[in-house]
Amino acid sequence: MNELTRQPATLQEVADAAGVHRSTASRALNPEKSHLIGQDVVERVQAAALRMGYQRDVLAAGLRTRRSRLIGVVVPDMANLVFAPILSAIETVLAENGYSALIANAGGGVEQQIRIVDQLIAHRVEGVVLATAQRDDPVLTRCLEAGVPAVLVNRAETGTRASTVISDDIGGMRLAVEHLASLGHRRIGHIAGPQHLSTGVLRRQGFEQAMARAGLPAGAIAVASAYTRDAGRVAAAELLDRHPDLTAVATANDLLALGLYLEMRARGLACPKDISVVGHNDMPLIDMVDPPLTTVHIHHGDMGRQAAELLLKRIVSQEAAPVTRIIEPELVLRGSTAPP
Repeated sequence: MNELTRQPATLQEVADAAGVHRSTASRALNPEKSHLIGQDVVERVQAAALRMGYQRDVLAAGLRTRRSRLIGVVVPDMANLVFAPILSAIETVLAENGYSALIANAGGGVEQQIRIVDQLIAHRVEGVVLATAQRDDPVLTRCLEAGVPAVLVNRAETGTRASTVISDDIGGMRLAVEHLASLGHRRIGHIAGPQHLSTGVLRRQGFEQAMARAGLPAGAIAVASAYTRDAGRVAAAELLDRHPDLTAVATANDLLALGLYLEMRARGLACPKDISVVGHNDMPLIDMVDPPLTTVHIHHGDMGRQAAELLLKRIVSQEAAPVTRIIEPELVLRGSTAPP
């Protein structure tokens, strides 16, 4: 029989090949129970299973135990590089605890997000990490109504219905404004994110508070319709049309800053000679643009790790009260800012 037609080995055949009882082989191949037997036995059984092409029937095991070992992770835009380190950290923590992630690109529409979550629930996920949250989030409502543990990451609700891990959005914008003011800028604008998202609202609040603390007017604000480069360019055009005397702009995320770059070049403006620019997120490769972007660095990997850990705790103890963890950001200085 050739490799294409050979049937996968049974558990009993793996046990025989490893020289152990069938129940021992079963424990060795079960992430929840492998710690109950010696590591040398686990390695011997796993090697035999790999050699013989054995595949553990996770679905059947889940039906017996009512546990799928699956976690749903919902993001709004897989093309946004910000989410890569968040997802990587989540998957690492889940793998260390015997779980796998079902990652869904849900887009920005609520109906699509709810449909995705319903599909994840139908696949019997034990919990969900949501990176899509609005300030009053109907997707979280659906999870809570279905009794599925959920944790929010990167974005928060106005209330605290679920454990949440976010960056200090107000503090991050304060870092941006203080840096620009320290360079001597007095006419500073802000491209805000969508106001139905916590990041858009909190970063705008951070800008307004920091400008007030510096004794500077905070009225030069344009709101982007989405966290995209195109939306950033539209908002940048509005901002520069209304406030052509600006010498610096703090944006609510890096993609909005790239949109500002495009609009500045279309108008013959140079960065930082004419306008200094600060981004927010420090997404991968943003140091490769011209000029390299000064930005607020968010610890996305740390957020993903803590979100996964909180969800696993929630699965074990669903009576635990929700908590909010706020991670301090840092300012990364590059070539897009200079004295006016």
